[in-house]
Amino acid sequence: MIGHLRTWPIVLALTIVSAPLVLMYVFLFVDTISNAPAGSFIPNEFTLEHWSFLWETRPGRPSIWRVTLNSFLFATSTAALVLVISSMAGYVLSRLNVPGRTYFLAGVMVLHAFPAITLIVAIFLVLQVVGLYNTLIGVILVKAAIDMPLGIWLMKGFYDTVPWEIEMAGIQDGASRFTVWRKLVLPQVKPGIFALGLFAFLLGWGEFILPQVLAPSGNAQVLSVYLAGLIADDNNFDMNMFKSVGLFYMMPVLILFFVFQNRLMNIYGGGSKG
Repeated sequence: MIGHLRTWPIVLALTIVSAPLVLMYVFLFVDTISNAPAGSFIPNEFTLEHWSFLWETRPGRPSIWRVTLNSFLFATSTAALVLVISSMAGYVLSRLNVPGRTYFLAGVMVLHAFPAITLIVAIFLVLQVVGLYNTLIGVILVKAAIDMPLGIWLMKGFYDTVPWEIEMAGIQDGASRFTVWRKLVLPQVKPGIFALGLFAFLLGWGEFILPQVLAPSGNAQVLSVYLAGLIADDNNFDMNMFKSVGLFYMMPVLILFFVFQNRLMNIYGGGSKG
């Protein structure tokens, strides 16, 4: 009881601070399902016409479901690549005495320090040369490569917290290094794997610059680019539809965050020993 009394001021303060944000989302949702008279902000009728993009394809624009599928493929594939490579590279850097380990770790952090926008011209030229420009797979590979340094560093931190005794016991029993990693060490860093995967998915879902520049066509378009295209034409601008698509785009992120927020916070628990 005393503990609850001590925390209620914090809960009250957070509620007050969060109230404007919650009200903003409530009004945003109301705007997408209603119409208001000209010059008024008070809705006077219920309508679903602002959500018609779900069952109608607008001229000159790809289907919203095709774009949504592209977004899921982009975010999921990026997260899978980051997870697989980071989980293996992080283990090697944490457990094995590889030559140049310190310099490699420094290089990983330097690579992460470069914003994607500073590399966009070079990436554009490389994708054109290899024939992957304007393709979804090209953007997936680029996004995964950009996010991988952070993933490697984070996974190394999680592996550093695993006691050596667990690993040594497996090696003394005759298991190979790969078997030890897969059966003994990986289960110890499950929170880190889950958190990194979710984090990488959210980064891919929210990416805009790379898909906009490297895959602008309708066949490879993702939701962030589709949403930006709604306000590119000033002559046919539909604010209510823009709000509806934005809410549609935001829903998966909100669902993931509310369902897995505790595990997502585990990404900060891995430490970063040298």
